[in-house]
Amino acid sequence: MLVKAIPNALTLGNLFLGVAAIILAFQRQYPWAAITVIVGMLLDGLDGKVARMLHAQSDFGKELDSLSDVISFGMAPAFIMYGVVLSQLGWIGIIITAFFPICGALRLARYNVQSGHTNYFIGLPITAAGGVLATLALYHSSIPNVNVVLPLGMVMLAWLMVSRVKYPNFKKVGLPKTTYFMVPLILAAVLVLFRWHANIMNRVVFVPLCAYALFGLQRSLHRRRVKSVTEHEEPIESVTK
Repeated sequence: MLVKAIPNALTLGNLFLGVAAIILAFQRQYPWAAITVIVGMLLDGLDGKVARMLHAQSDFGKELDSLSDVISFGMAPAFIMYGVVLSQLGWIGIIITAFFPICGALRLARYNVQSGHTNYFIGLPITAAGGVLATLALYHSSIPNVNVVLPLGMVMLAWLMVSRVKYPNFKKVGLPKTTYFMVPLILAAVLVLFRWHANIMNRVVFVPLCAYALFGLQRSLHRRRVKSVTEHEEPIESVTK
């Protein structure tokens, strides 16, 4: 019974890190707040896999995971962005800050009531959206027109979460059981790398997450373009008559 509690312990660890990230954002320690969100992403990626390995899946764990994700990848990244730039925009900044976790909650609620299991997600997963937002906030000093670019980027990520854009589901990828026993070492290595090479590691995380978000959008636009061309093409039979 104690072993089967491990997945929920990982989920609660993710929730703890989400709360810690919010506190760090209030203290204006934005790089560490972003790092905390990223470590939470690792725990979030493991809890479901560990639950399946231990045959400990449950509706309780599923709901707990969703509630934790709203805090860690909805509220925490939004607070980071609010501290970095949105606090300068008055009530508009407050609305955009609230809009992101609201869309994240809607996306999770939709996912929880979907029937069946597919190889893709409908809408950008909140984990990826939150990771992009948390690390994107760290580049505010090198982005031109930051008061426009970052809020627009945040709104776009929020929209992608509630959109019908399809994204690959990497949760279906299995890992060897021996991998899970290396989790403490992996987490320790990540913390050490972030401690001494924070700027490099933030880019290492930001680039693939941003590419993932853009990949689904690009494929969706391509499918629509192909469908539009197909619908407007004149049938061959009518041309030959």
